Amino acid sequence: MLTLTDQTILITGASRGIGAATARIALGAGATIVGSYHRGAGALEDLAADFGSGRVHALQADLGQPGAGPDLWQRALHTAGKIDGLVNNAGIAPATKLDGDYERWLQDWSQVLQVNTRAVADLCREAILYFKPRGGGRIVTVASRAAFRGDSVDYLHYAASKGALVALMRSIARGYAPDRILAFLVAPGWVSTDMASIIYEPGNEAALAEIPMGKAAPPEEIGNMIVFLLSGLVDHSTGATFDINGASYVR
Repeated sequence: MLTLTDQTILITGASRGIGAATARIALGAGATIVGSYHRGAGALEDLAADFGSGRVHALQADLGQPGAGPDLWQRALHTAGKIDGLVNNAGIAPATKLDGDYERWLQDWSQVLQVNTRAVADLCREAILYFKPRGGGRIVTVASRAAFRGDSVDYLHYAASKGALVALMRSIARGYAPDRILAFLVAPGWVSTDMASIIYEPGNEAALAEIPMGKAAPPEEIGNMIVFLLSGLVDHSTGATFDINGASYVR
């Protein structure tokens, strides 16, 4: 039986999209949630109203700032008292022209790598140091099909940042399985979130047409997989990547 009863899960980027869907599903499975947000608590306020403020804790964090990951972990731990699982979901994907302004190029690459990769690595470090003496824990990181098939030329930094996450999580899985620290990857394609709304705009029919199922995945499908991996029902899949892309990229 799938349950997260008595587990506390830290989810980054939980105010909307995949993070919010994951938080709702985890709460439904019995978990307590600490969700981070950047600008506004968003869906976390609704979740607190539905499940109670004792089970939903919203923390503001700008993961684009160096040191934000460890700071978020420590505040989450102080707020909830313990952490049993970490979901690295927060990410950014600005469009950056290769032949555009070089200063913009530098700025965007720095921010994407900071939010999508460095903050994740910092949070994983905190999680490992915390989990190891306590008998283990689970980490689920949201990568992307772009990590494996690449992305369009305006999103080179995004694909590179997600590719790095794959190597990071596989290394954690190999290195810390003896300590019962388990690491999993979920690699979505297009998902029905604000970030993916562009594929439904006129002129972007090709992006939608490349999905054999004919539409972007509901964020709940990503959340279902994340919660399944957190549940302990498939721990021997540590190090594995789970593709959810409607067959738009099949490995």
